[in-house]
Amino acid sequence: MTVPVLLRYKTIMLRKIVTLVILLPLAAIIIGFAVANRHAVTVSFDPFSAASPAYAATVPLFVLIFILVILGVVVGGVAAWLRQASWRRAARKLDGDNRRLLQELSAVRERLVTETQRASAAEAAAREVAAGRDRPASTPAIAPPSV
Repeated sequence: MTVPVLLRYKTIMLRKIVTLVILLPLAAIIIGFAVANRHAVTVSFDPFSAASPAYAATVPLFVLIFILVILGVVVGGVAAWLRQASWRRAARKLDGDNRRLLQELSAVRERLVTETQRASAAEAAAREVAAGRDRPASTPAIAPPSV
């Protein structure tokens, strides 16, 4: 095996071991909690009539607690997501600025390459002109046309 494959294999195995070390005790605690709290409770959503509520449900206590915990996680997640709206907005703005600046940088680089090529051509032409002045007067810069 090559080193990256071996490293990836070790990482996957470590992740599986950590998952088992965390999930097995957590599952045991949840099962124990459910067994200890399996008696039925009545949940009523009618605060005005306790004797004959408009809607009441009888559920095991652990089911009620699990539902409330899940509901709390969802509400907490939504609240955190809403609080982070300004950060996401700023990140979108900065991403747009970054893309615009990268396009501008690309255009400037292209312009620089073009200007460098023009400067090189002008320098070469200047060298040719200077080389033409250094020639003796008897040597024509351009050959006479043949008749």
